[in-house]
Amino acid sequence: MLDFNTCETARQERDPKFDGLFFTAVKTTGIYCRNVCPVKQPLTKNVTYYQSAPAAEHAGFRPCLRCRPETAPFCPAWNGTKTTVERALKLIEAGALDQGNVEQLSDRVGVGARHLSRLFSKHIGASPTQTAKTFRLQKAKRMLDNSDLSITEIAYQAGFGSLRRFNAAFHDLYDRPPTQIRRQAKEVTQDEQS
Repeated sequence: MLDFNTCETARQERDPKFDGLFFTAVKTTGIYCRNVCPVKQPLTKNVTYYQSAPAAEHAGFRPCLRCRPETAPFCPAWNGTKTTVERALKLIEAGALDQGNVEQLSDRVGVGARHLSRLFSKHIGASPTQTAKTFRLQKAKRMLDNSDLSITEIAYQAGFGSLRRFNAAFHDLYDRPPTQIRRQAKEVTQDEQS
């Protein structure tokens, strides 16, 4: 947490470099603000500083309706829809679409399936399903290069529902079967050791 004098100076000057780094709570109104809030400046004796919006709310202060401190930089709301996509990406990487579908994923992040697809199109440039397929293929490729697991084991551990789907997806992307990729990786390793 910044010291009181630094916060006080930043608040008085409405310095945007400090926006989101601390919050000003006004004891007389029970409201907390961002340091860039355009309202009339309160007296120094009436302010307390907090390092986060939740800390100010925990102390009993309400967010200002003018500067919307809960949407200050560095908080998830500031990132807007990007935060929703990031949460969905983490779930996809953890396997949310290996057993489930886009509707179930969208329920988990709190939006509709069509809206989630639009957000993916905007921020990722691909659908959630295509993103999951790419994650699975990347995981499988790493396992092919770095493990001695059978092709079938790799397919299932990477999140594919069947060996046929794995082979088809692999062939679509690499234009060759996974066995050929593994063979090439082993040949490169043997050449490096020679």
